[in-house]
Amino acid sequence: MSCIEQMKYDLLLERISFKEAREYIEKNSDEVYYVNPGYRIFKDYYVIGIPPVAIGAKGDDLIFTYVKPCHGTFVMKIRSPEEIEHLRENERKKVMESLKKNGKPEDATKAPAASYQDMWKK
Repeated sequence: MSCIEQMKYDLLLERISFKEAREYIEKNSDEVYYVNPGYRIFKDYYVIGIPPVAIGAKGDDLIFTYVKPCHGTFVMKIRSPEEIEHLRENERKKVMESLKKNGKPEDATKAPAASYQDMWKK
């Protein structure tokens, strides 16, 4: 898909802040995953936002933020069991890599980088 707007989607919230989007996803999802800005979904859509960026799964629906320049941040829902499984698998890999490095999962209380520039300094 070249454009997410060409997919069948439902808009859940419109023109909100990143914080409001994250809170909505956390409250209205069965599973919540936190990804860095730039995480890719649907092969060619990159999630943007202020970390931590929440992506939720509820049944077969993926719930995520969508930013449209000059229009703001939206929360969208798209039915995609394949993308949910892809997200789960990526999260499993991150945990396993962390276990191999330290013998224990990464510290979940560690604060995210303050800016995009700081994030890429690691």
